[in-house]
Amino acid sequence: MMKAIALDDEPLALTVIDSFCEQNEKVQLVKSFLKPNDALRYIENFPVDLIFLDIQMPSVSGIDFFRDLKRDIMVIFTTAHSEYAIEGFNLNAIDYLLKPFTIDRFNQAVLKAYEFYNYTNNASNTKQPYIYIRADYSLLKIDLLDIIYIEGLNDYLRIHLRNQKPVVARMTLKALYEKLPANDFLRVHRSYIVSMLSILKITGKIMHIKVNDNVVQLQIGKSYEDEVYRVCKM
Repeated sequence: MMKAIALDDEPLALTVIDSFCEQNEKVQLVKSFLKPNDALRYIENFPVDLIFLDIQMPSVSGIDFFRDLKRDIMVIFTTAHSEYAIEGFNLNAIDYLLKPFTIDRFNQAVLKAYEFYNYTNNASNTKQPYIYIRADYSLLKIDLLDIIYIEGLNDYLRIHLRNQKPVVARMTLKALYEKLPANDFLRVHRSYIVSMLSILKITGKIMHIKVNDNVVQLQIGKSYEDEVYRVCKM
């Protein structure tokens, strides 16, 4: 169970979060705070996995409060103002709850946090069948078996998926490659990572891969040729 705190300058908002947490078995609300300094002192002295954090507070914004934290803690922002969503997700928020939110929407956000919590805590000793990607101002869970290939576009990348729309994320190809299991994915070019399951054949310096009902040809980069031919036994 995740240990959470809530910070909001409105007592009623804290009451709602406390009530919803009582009905959710994945999170324990250990403390609620009306003042940012009190919450900060608690974080510095006790373990916290998740913060329910209001954005618009009189003394400091939740955005600035979270940005200045020295510890790596998950956050679910809560606010009545939707215009803060983009900035919130730029800070790697798990989710964004627009007040007034229902218990179903609250549980959906907690489930995201819980799955990400398990993912990050088990990633070092358990092979996970999925990864998490931040895209479209949301934290997306992507099944590794659904990934066909990944295309690098400067600081962005496009993840091509089986029978789904591609996902575009602000991330480098190198950073994503480090998250993927080495035996299942192969970097074939500075702009491409390919799922081993998608490879049909290689002719010369061209790799043919199956993309749903089509066949796509990708150039094999010169600096990747030796590794590609070794792995593909050519």
